[in-house]
Amino acid sequence: MNELLHKAAILQEALPYIRRFHGSTVVVKYGGHAMVDEALKESFAKDVCLLRYVGIRIVVVHGGGPQINQVLDRMGIQAKFADGMRITDDETMDIVEMVLCGSVNSSIVSMICKHGGRAVGVSGKDDRCLYARRLSEVQSGDDEQGRPRVDLGRVGQIEHVNARLIQELIDNNVIPVVAPIASDRDGNALNVNADVAAGNLASALGAAKLLLMTDVEGVKAKSGELMPSLRARDIESLIAEGVITGGMIPKVRTALQAVNDHVEKAHIIDGRVQHALLLEILTDRGVGTEIQRLRDP
Repeated sequence: MNELLHKAAILQEALPYIRRFHGSTVVVKYGGHAMVDEALKESFAKDVCLLRYVGIRIVVVHGGGPQINQVLDRMGIQAKFADGMRITDDETMDIVEMVLCGSVNSSIVSMICKHGGRAVGVSGKDDRCLYARRLSEVQSGDDEQGRPRVDLGRVGQIEHVNARLIQELIDNNVIPVVAPIASDRDGNALNVNADVAAGNLASALGAAKLLLMTDVEGVKAKSGELMPSLRARDIESLIAEGVITGGMIPKVRTALQAVNDHVEKAHIIDGRVQHALLLEILTDRGVGTEIQRLRDP
């Protein structure tokens, strides 16, 4: 009986959140360990389907770095990075597009459909959803002194989002699964950061939430404790102090840009936790760090 009462209490806790977010759009960046571990993959797909069934309009933007590296290894091509970004020559771009728009995208769509959801895979190139320009050259390492500048090749910086196709899909109760490939002005494919793609898409859709899944608990203080919320005015100082480092920097900046540009809430959540999406959206206590907008106290 106690177990049944506990389950009933969980449902009661979810009710105000279901009411709050019913009809709202939530954009999820799906990546990291949650895309590799079988139990976490199943957990993610079930979460997405449940959220859609209770009326929350879900959009999934996915990464796929490890999968790209595996294919490059099999083809005898060395993966190269500069300033945390993949150097993407023409040959590598073909592989990136093949992996992200092909095997990775279709496997996520199949997984969601397996659990009863309606999902469609799209690329940022479709209907020119994501328009980007090539990034400038960057330093070859973290220390800029004496480091040569490197041409990243076909790596893009998003300049415009045309969300019409994505909006039409969610209006028809379909879950869009978006591969982060953009087009330049000549229609050529560019590789774009999946977190940034998710943030820009969330802004264009006026999403209620942006969730960036990662492989850590969230943003941590110097003491190592999780910071459940992070104020905009503290972000740059925490970066300067070395508290926020590495791959967490672009995630935090992407989340901050989103909440300052039409997105109500942004969260960096631990994708290693089963049912992380449900815990973050439908419970009193989430599983990561909330980024507060500039005008918040």
